[in-house]
Amino acid sequence: MEREARSRPRRRVTVRRLAEHPQFYLTASSPCPYLPGRSERKVFTHLVGSRAGPLNDLLTQGGFRRSQNIAYRPACEGCRACVSVRVIVDDFVWTRSLRRVWRAHAGLERRERPALPSSEQYSVFRAYLDTRHADGGMADMTVLDYAMMVEDTHVTTRLFEYREPGGRARGRLVACALSDVLSDGLSMVYSFYEPDGEAASLGTYMILDHIGRARQMGLPYVYLGYWVEGSEKMAYKTRFQPQERLGAKGWVRT
Repeated sequence: MEREARSRPRRRVTVRRLAEHPQFYLTASSPCPYLPGRSERKVFTHLVGSRAGPLNDLLTQGGFRRSQNIAYRPACEGCRACVSVRVIVDDFVWTRSLRRVWRAHAGLERRERPALPSSEQYSVFRAYLDTRHADGGMADMTVLDYAMMVEDTHVTTRLFEYREPGGRARGRLVACALSDVLSDGLSMVYSFYEPDGEAASLGTYMILDHIGRARQMGLPYVYLGYWVEGSEKMAYKTRFQPQERLGAKGWVRT
């Protein structure tokens, strides 16, 4: 759900070594995408090989996010604004506004698929970027970049497609969510939707659907990535309560 971390280490290492002894690297400083006037740095490592799944579990529980075969987390000097949040599935509280969003999209059909890209998905993705993030770090992503974002994964990743009813034929694709299946929850890596979906709260609907899907799977959490106090882009995450936030004392319920 956040921007992709594109930095890569220059040293060449084998897949086996990375899997058994993960090495961590620090990116160069760059402008913060959430808080004006601040800069950001990230610490990151590779997720490859047979141990990528357990490592992704451990790192996600420790506040990391995944982008392709990279796990990263903020490592900004003098700033701790980015806070990892996860929704507590069994205790989730439905507000009136959230129920309205759910009812508004009750007719959508969710299709859970392997992490495989399609031109139809890219069309929605491209329209989403052009409308919502035209000046963002992902604005120049090509169809090949999109394909890598989806399929470059060594962990259990699913693609959730949301379509209008189509009977025997496939209905129109209106939204997608790329999500990892962890031992303790679903981690929403990135989601996007048709440009008119913002007014219709399709982003909110996909989170609600993930909460329901996690409950069906017996998973206690839905990981939403980072909440940043003072950032309007991240304010929506406070709607999903109760949740836990990761701090110096571990995960604390709010």
